[in-house]
Amino acid sequence: MAEDWTRRRFVATTLVAGFAAAVRPIAAATTVTTDTEGLVAGEVQIPAEGVELPGYRAMPSGSGPFPAIVVVEEIFGVHEHIRDVCRRFAKRGCLAVAPELFARRGDPGKLDDPQRIVSEIVSKTPDAQVMADLDATAAWATRAPEKGDAARLGVTGFCWGGRIVWLWAAHAAKLRAGVAWYGRLTGATTPLQPKHPLDVAAALEAPVLGLYGGADAGIPPADVEKMRAALKAAGKPSEIVVYPGAPHGFHADYRPSYRADAARDGFARALAWFAKHGVA
Repeated sequence: MAEDWTRRRFVATTLVAGFAAAVRPIAAATTVTTDTEGLVAGEVQIPAEGVELPGYRAMPSGSGPFPAIVVVEEIFGVHEHIRDVCRRFAKRGCLAVAPELFARRGDPGKLDDPQRIVSEIVSKTPDAQVMADLDATAAWATRAPEKGDAARLGVTGFCWGGRIVWLWAAHAAKLRAGVAWYGRLTGATTPLQPKHPLDVAAALEAPVLGLYGGADAGIPPADVEKMRAALKAAGKPSEIVVYPGAPHGFHADYRPSYRADAARDGFARALAWFAKHGVA
């Protein structure tokens, strides 16, 4: 029987420093670093169902309100790459916040084996809890004294977080738009992860832009085409862009999978998508 996660003690209280252990050594020559000039940026604590989730928030230093974008992590936690993504959105006038959604289970940033991260943390994190924690994050970011605009709420996420973007877009009625980067679309289910994006395509509350790599070894082209067909059949205004030759993780500038052209184009498309749908 699965452990009752509602009764577990709270595990992680702060974010891992720097990059996650499982991604070291990083590709220093390509890693993008965004400064904090003109920003208010740093670690925050987000109230969520009786606990305080650690997270990272970056926003312009002005008075606001700002478009609010929730950034959903990879399996490696809210490490430096995800924090930098928050700063990139903040530099473009948004409040961006990344909650540590694995905090109840442990700190993925401290584990040096991706398989251990998946088996010990990711697979034991219930989708239902993730949805509730994202709801709490959005409520925190758009409530005073924070400066996020509840009427301009967006979400973006990478890998594991890309899958979560699709699921939250089918859950959060107040969400305006989402951008999912190479998130898994279908696969085996478990009691804690009972559905995948393909299962909820017809239930999307907000339009999602999916950004995928044509050479992604973990997400077959057939899955992408099934998702496109499901979106079309449901009449949903979501779109999927595939970058030929790009592998999984093509936006991760700290890893060998990084593809600069696809990453830059994808980020530009993300900004345009949010603007088109009233987020930024």
